[in-house]
Amino acid sequence: MTDRTIIALVSAPSGFAGRTDPLPISSPRWMHVEPVNDALEDLLGVRTSVLRLISVEGGSSPSGGLVTYHVEAHGEPDRTHLHPAEEPDADAPFRVPYARVGGPAELVAWADGHVERTGPAVQVRTWNLSTVHRLPTANGPVWLKAVPPFFVDEGTVIEMVAAHDPALVPELIASAPHRVLLGDAPGDICWPLRPDLVELIIPRWVAVQNALAGAPRIRTTPVSMPSFGLPDTLTHGDFHPGNWKSGGKIIDWSDAVWGHPALDACRAMEICPPEIRDHLAQVWCEAWLRHRPGSRPLEALEVARRATHLNNAVKYQEFLDNIEESERIYHRGDPEIELRAALALVAGS
Repeated sequence: MTDRTIIALVSAPSGFAGRTDPLPISSPRWMHVEPVNDALEDLLGVRTSVLRLISVEGGSSPSGGLVTYHVEAHGEPDRTHLHPAEEPDADAPFRVPYARVGGPAELVAWADGHVERTGPAVQVRTWNLSTVHRLPTANGPVWLKAVPPFFVDEGTVIEMVAAHDPALVPELIASAPHRVLLGDAPGDICWPLRPDLVELIIPRWVAVQNALAGAPRIRTTPVSMPSFGLPDTLTHGDFHPGNWKSGGKIIDWSDAVWGHPALDACRAMEICPPEIRDHLAQVWCEAWLRHRPGSRPLEALEVARRATHLNNAVKYQEFLDNIEESERIYHRGDPEIELRAALALVAGS
């Protein structure tokens, strides 16, 4: 019994080639496509890229079930393992470039203009919010990422942070609209979160936010809240331990917005283990008090507990309004969940 079974609808250089039988994949998450491509290469004899999710039967977002993908073969596949099937539609509203035939290859070709690869590019993940490739080089792996047009320019955000703490972000090798090429961020993700990892990341991020405080430089958060003596500044937008690395870097900046810094802290507290929350809040408050002695960060956290759910509801609705129909399965119901969470906090206050 495996967590995920997949069917691939395969497009080849000579045209649409057909579908595979169901294949077991041990990794459960729908957007994690490296094991999908490995299984398809073993079956079809050529490298592949997953373009997009077409449908899911069973499972629970974002994992499990029988998942059908549209896949591009980078060479003629072994058709003895393929069956006749209806070719996926070539276009649809909100389809991103990397979800189209030729899209992944174009991204890798762009990256090849900036680094010299020592082996094949590996597609690690792809879904409606990003696609990520790992590229081997003589100096270690580099990371190619592309996002839809409704996200912020990640390269600009990384440059803003690096101006104050270059060790807090991956090296920006190259950037263009909706894509970046990044150096490696060594270490594991900070999950499960430990007190020492809180102390490694939080004070440095607060210092950068304090340094960046001022007029908005990117899009602003849709939810405002009282300042409590803290400035509006750059916020990560998805500041949970899965986006922190134990080597001391923060990754995945495409959700960044200009807003109240307590929204970041509450996002981290929302996801971290309950036994770490008080420590995280204490470290965050103490960090801000060092920079803004007259501020009231603890009061800000209390209000931000509600505001962060409202902010999440707007963000999830933006996703639903701007992504392809077949991939809305990732986010359906999320705005309502966040609004109910906000109402529950208000009712309990």
